Amino acid sequence: MVGQLADYISALATQLVKNKVETHVVTYHDSMTDAVEEASGVKVARVANPVRTHIGVLTWDLTLNQEVERAVANIYYGANKQIDLINVYDWHFIPAAVTLKNALNIPFVYSVESLENQRSPNSNTPYNMSIKSIEWLGFYEAEKVSAKSEWMRDEVVRIYSVPEEKIHIVSPSSDTWIKDVLGLYKTAAGGLKSK
Repeated sequence: MVGQLADYISALATQLVKNKVETHVVTYHDSMTDAVEEASGVKVARVANPVRTHIGVLTWDLTLNQEVERAVANIYYGANKQIDLINVYDWHFIPAAVTLKNALNIPFVYSVESLENQRSPNSNTPYNMSIKSIEWLGFYEAEKVSAKSEWMRDEVVRIYSVPEEKIHIVSPSSDTWIKDVLGLYKTAAGGLKSK
């Protein structure tokens, strides 16, 4: 686990399990590639990039997405096609989410942590434009978008012209945080079932 997002995902996954939602987390690890069930009940699948040398984060990300797709497909078929929803964070796994949505008919929520315009202000290099294109694809293809603040919602609307009604504010500091997450998931998935 690295960084604030990892802590958030860990807390979210644990709370989902406590609320009787079967929860799988697919994440990256360079050497630990396995599927385990944590003590919390969260099922974690770790994937490594099959390509070891890259010229940049874009090639690393796009080749890693193939492994993410494979891991999620394994979960999907192992669960008798009973996966209701994928929640993807930031731009890194958007290509996998879009492929899975279109191939397996699994809707996804795009949860925004930051935007390329914030990470690299005023930068319009081909590298930055590629990441912005992936972000745009995520906003376009996602059933719903999750933002942690009104400010982030407004930035998504301003930069990417996402309809405001598609964006839900889900603040982790709110007393109703997990209830808000479950409500968003229910709306995006058309009602949560057992998985």
